[in-house]
Amino acid sequence: MPAPERVPPGPVTTVPAEPAPAGSVTALLTGGELTVRGRIAEASNAVLHCTVAGQGRSAACVYKPVAGEQPLWDFPDGTLAQREVAAYEVCAALGWELIPPTVLREGPYGPGMVQLWIDQAEEEPADPGGAPEAEDHRPGPVPVGRLLALADAERPAPEGWRAIGLAEVPGGGTALLVHADDSRLRRLAVLDAVINNSDRKGGHLLTTADGRLHGIDHGVTFHTEDKLRTLLWGWAGEPLPEEAVAALARLATALGEEAPLTSRLAGLLTPAEVTALRDRVTALLASGTHPVPGGAWPAIPWPPV
Repeated sequence: MPAPERVPPGPVTTVPAEPAPAGSVTALLTGGELTVRGRIAEASNAVLHCTVAGQGRSAACVYKPVAGEQPLWDFPDGTLAQREVAAYEVCAALGWELIPPTVLREGPYGPGMVQLWIDQAEEEPADPGGAPEAEDHRPGPVPVGRLLALADAERPAPEGWRAIGLAEVPGGGTALLVHADDSRLRRLAVLDAVINNSDRKGGHLLTTADGRLHGIDHGVTFHTEDKLRTLLWGWAGEPLPEEAVAALARLATALGEEAPLTSRLAGLLTPAEVTALRDRVTALLASGTHPVPGGAWPAIPWPPV
């Protein structure tokens, strides 16, 4: 691994995701012996594929050392690793298992984030429908997985899909970018609004063979300004589902001044970021609707997948 690319502005505090019961996944990730197996080369920051082992158990995991983080002008405070752990904490407080177990700990290259590895299911891409007739030269659907697809730009989003926006396709045409009308994605859209996720790309969505959905890569979150940038705009402006309102109410309680979650977040985020988090939860509960793009920040990340 090359020399550190970023020196954190202060000490990195190891904050457990929660008091980890003996034998739990978080206990293994926190206290097990971490062994680096390789590096994920396409990542913009240092991302290491590892195994963690202890007390007769082992698991594959991802280790992102703080020393391998690239500096970001718009996220000058804290570290990507700390925000990844904070996102896991908040997701758990909502009662949703959308983010794999994630901890902050020491590793072979210093402190960093360690997250359970998710084996993505091999899936045949889903067809969003709406394919044009053979003599029609308009662009047809281009599935990019079971959750995202490109459909005919001149037709409404096919049943079971939600429109995101228009996208250029090879050959100079235009297609409609859509995502599945899926309750798992809808929860993730609410989570992204809560943590102010500025980078929800299609490649950050992992599905497993048992049908679970996991979101990964939450390092650019919790900014005090509105920076929500996501592919999951299909429900923008619509009422929040009842289960989301109940989850937000639980989170609001968990973010009380003296609450354990607040104490843990204090070791991961700045006081201003925690205050902004509370404000976003309050605003979502007050509006009762999914947010809409604000206009001051690009609404969709690039590249989107």
